Amino acid sequence: MISRTQAEEFAVEWIDAWNAHDLERVLSHYTDEFELSSPFIISQEHEPSGVLKGKNKIRAYWQSALARFPDLRFELIGIFSGAQSVAIYYKAVLGKTGMEVFIFDENRKVCRSVAHYDK
Repeated sequence: MISRTQAEEFAVEWIDAWNAHDLERVLSHYTDEFELSSPFIISQEHEPSGVLKGKNKIRAYWQSALARFPDLRFELIGIFSGAQSVAIYYKAVLGKTGMEVFIFDENRKVCRSVAHYDK
């Protein structure tokens, strides 16, 4: 079980890392072979599945996103904890609100992340 405190610590650190535009700090939360699912992958990467796998592919995707959105800033709205997951509700880019679910492995690293957006 992921405690409320652990969920809060993860969420605050994740948001802070993104707001600092520190990609290596963001990636430090993930396993080397993690999987990311996002509607932005479909529109920006032209990957119809909406899924990328592995830090190298996702690093390149996120580097591109940071270049496209130099003023990127997330604002934390809510945090939800689960048995092996954390969901973060936040204000995102382009006027969107996002909810991202992070699935953790036994070492408390994110092995899968699924992003959802309201528009």
